[in-house]
Amino acid sequence: MSIVLSAPAVAELPEVVDALRGWQRDRAPWQLHPGDVGWFWRAGAARTAEALRTWRRAGRLVAVGLQDGPTLLRLTTSPDTRRDDGLAQRLFADVTSPHRGVLPAGRVNLEVPADALLHGLLADAGWPLDEPWTPLRRDLSAPMEAPGVRFEIVGPSQATARAAVQRAAFTASTFTTDAWHTMAAGAPYADARCLLAADPHGTPVAAITVWSAGPGRPGLIEPLGVHRDHRHQGYGRAITVAAAATLRSLGSSSALVYTLSSNTGAVATYRSAGFEALPEIHDRYRPA
Repeated sequence: MSIVLSAPAVAELPEVVDALRGWQRDRAPWQLHPGDVGWFWRAGAARTAEALRTWRRAGRLVAVGLQDGPTLLRLTTSPDTRRDDGLAQRLFADVTSPHRGVLPAGRVNLEVPADALLHGLLADAGWPLDEPWTPLRRDLSAPMEAPGVRFEIVGPSQATARAAVQRAAFTASTFTTDAWHTMAAGAPYADARCLLAADPHGTPVAAITVWSAGPGRPGLIEPLGVHRDHRHQGYGRAITVAAAATLRSLGSSSALVYTLSSNTGAVATYRSAGFEALPEIHDRYRPA
């Protein structure tokens, strides 16, 4: 049965997000989460549709890829097709052939679940593993401890403060109030919350966004930022605990986050907030 590759129309985005929600599993290898699409949505619905690639078999979505940058594709499949040879061969052909519009020529990176058959095909074709990332997970079945920080759920009136903290946390960030409103209008944000933490004087010091995939499924933290002027005071740990509690209130079974393994400070922050480090994951890349 033939597999059809396409770039979805804006009207198809809710279907893509719903499929990603349904593919999330606790204890499964790391994969593309609807929250990843939700955070990208700050660029707008049209740009999000342009960045997505879908594969369908008999009309059913079986794989979704997000071009999260000009040379990076973040790809996942439905759980029942992860070891499907026909799909793996088709995905391999599409990601390795620049004229198919999935990845360009030259040096590129591909993120794919660790148990996917596609990994072996890429290794055999000479795609090495890139630098390691550390995924972390916190089970949410038990009641949560108090976060130890004042925080609020961000609405339209707090959007400017939330965007300002993001820019103060990440030097290259271009996140704006308008971008927050655009993101909040997207389909994935129906299951999301932004949190803004303040110091004892009421000054915003940290911000975080959490994305639920629905009750009984793992939720995602993306991103977390602490204002550069308020680091090393425990605000990162505190707002991460608040984020996990918020995901629990949304029905999430666990909270997930990931970071470069070389970012030891971030790994330590998440572990201090009760997250367990899982086995490292790697992109594969095609050398230039």
